[in-house]
Amino acid sequence: MNPSQRRGLLGSALLSLLILLILGAYYLWGETWQARILYATFVNLLVVVGLQVFMGNANLTSFAHSAFMGIAAYAAAICVTPVAMKAISLPDAPWGLNAFALSPWPSALIALGITGLLGLLTGLFIARLTGVGVTIVSIAILVIVHSIFLHRTDIFKGNQAFFGIPKVMDLPQIAVLAILAIFGARWFRESRYGVQLRACADDEIGARAMGVNVFRVRLIAWVLGTLFFAVAGIAYAFFLGTISARPFYFNFVFLTVAMLILGGLRSVSGAVFGTLLISIGLETIRWLETGPQIAGLKLPQMLGLSGLMLGVVIVGVMALLPNGVMGNREIEDLFRRRRRPG
Repeated sequence: MNPSQRRGLLGSALLSLLILLILGAYYLWGETWQARILYATFVNLLVVVGLQVFMGNANLTSFAHSAFMGIAAYAAAICVTPVAMKAISLPDAPWGLNAFALSPWPSALIALGITGLLGLLTGLFIARLTGVGVTIVSIAILVIVHSIFLHRTDIFKGNQAFFGIPKVMDLPQIAVLAILAIFGARWFRESRYGVQLRACADDEIGARAMGVNVFRVRLIAWVLGTLFFAVAGIAYAFFLGTISARPFYFNFVFLTVAMLILGGLRSVSGAVFGTLLISIGLETIRWLETGPQIAGLKLPQMLGLSGLMLGVVIVGVMALLPNGVMGNREIEDLFRRRRRPG
C-alpha cells in the first residue's frame, strides 16, 4: 500500500466518523420527523460522491445521474413489490412484470445489474467524448429516460405514484452505505485509474503520450459512478415505499451538482462537506420560508427562497471559490502540520 492509499484510508475513516457522529446526534437529540431529512441527506451523499468519481476525476460535466438513479429505483421497486399491490398499481404491465415478486436482496442485485449494464452501454459513447460533448449526451440520456418514465405509464406510472414498495431500509443501513461509498470513492481516487484519469483531465495529450488508455479509465469511472447512483436509487425506493418520475429530473440534478461544486470537484471530502452544507442550509431556508417567529419578531412568508438561495450559492462559489471549499484537498490534509522554514 503506497502512502497516498494510506492517506486515503485515513481520510475515509475521518469522514466515516463524521457520518457516525451525525447519526449518533440524531438518535440522542433528534426528533422523529427529522429521520426522513437525514435519510435524504445520506441518499444525496451517495449521489454526490458518485458524481465525484467521474466528474471530479475526469473534469467532465455530466447531468445523467438522476436518470440512472431512477432506473435502479424503478427496477428494484418492480421486482420487490408484492403481486397483490402490483395488480393495483400496474394492472397493464407487459412481460409479466406484475406476476412475480422477489425479496429485497435479489431485487437490489437485479437493479444494480440493469443499471450497470446501461452504464456500460452509454459509457462506450461517453468515454469517447470530451468537453461539451459529454454534457450534451448526458442531458440527452436524462431527457430520454425521463420521457420513458412519463409515457410508459403501464410500467412506470408516469407522474403518478408507484406505491406499495416494501420499506426495508432505515437510517443505520443508509449510513453504512454512505460510509462504503466514501471508502470506494477514495480508493478509486488514489488508485492508478484515478491518478491516470486526473492526469488525462489536466493534460490529455501528455497522458496519452505516457501510455494512459484514456478511453478505459473514463469508462471505468463512468460505470462505477452509475453503480453509486443505482445504490442511491434503490435506497430511495426501499425507504419511502413510493416513487414517481418527478424527483429524477433537472431539479435533483442541479441540486446535487451544486453540492459537488460547493465542496470541490476534485475532492471526495469536498463532496461530503458540500452535501452536508447545502442539506443543512436548505432545511434552514425552508424553515425561514414558512415565516417563523424569531425573538418575538414574526417574519413574512418567503416562498421560493430556497431556489433563489441555491442559485446564489452556485454563482457565489463559482465567483469567489472556483475550486470549491476544499479545492483539491482531502480532510486529512487539514490536520497536517505545516513545516516551519529553517
